[in-house]
Amino acid sequence: MSGRIDSNELLFHLPANKPQLMNPVVLAYIGDAVFELLVRQYLISLPIQKSHHLHREATKFVSAKGQRTILERWQPHLTEEEADIVRRGRNAKSGAPPKNADHADYRLATALESLVGYLYYEGRIDRLRELITIAIGVEGQA
Repeated sequence: MSGRIDSNELLFHLPANKPQLMNPVVLAYIGDAVFELLVRQYLISLPIQKSHHLHREATKFVSAKGQRTILERWQPHLTEEEADIVRRGRNAKSGAPPKNADHADYRLATALESLVGYLYYEGRIDRLRELITIAIGVEGQA
């Protein structure tokens, strides 16, 4: 099996362009949703499932600061191709960060989301699982 997905395996539609040709901000747009879904799935697998607790824990992962920390954890594990996607995402013009986010953290969060979106549309689900496992490795034991 190639690890790639086809239109029958996605929840809806394939993108109009190949992931390599997509704007990193567009990849980050889908990557944000995919990353949050994966984090939520992880949190719901834990024994404590009160909504306020789930939200508080999710914020540790999906905030700009949390995503910067995760990306730093991922850096030594990235392939050259993945590191290139991260660079493109970091350097993309993605607008102004939210009021509560540091500009540098926001750029790195966009980079992480670009990579997640890229891997998702490339169908590299096993690779996403590997990276998410690294992401929750330290956080998941807190």
